[in-house]
Amino acid sequence: MIRTVIVAASLSLVALSPAYGKGCLKGAAVGGVAGHMAGHHGKMGAAAGCMVGHHHAKKAAAAK
Repeated sequence: MIRTVIVAASLSLVALSPAYGKGCLKGAAVGGVAGHMAGHHGKMGAAAGCMVGHHHAKKAAAAK
């Protein structure tokens, strides 16, 4: 199950546009720390944080 989540997250990261890299990096940093604190799941937290950061950056860009 974990391997499936990691593969799906990796594939979704490939589809990201470079314009939203800043949101991804911030989200990955925060998600990695949170995942590490919540049971040593830093990689999964970083992947999820990257997706959330990308989503927020996309919404902010659309609002401008």
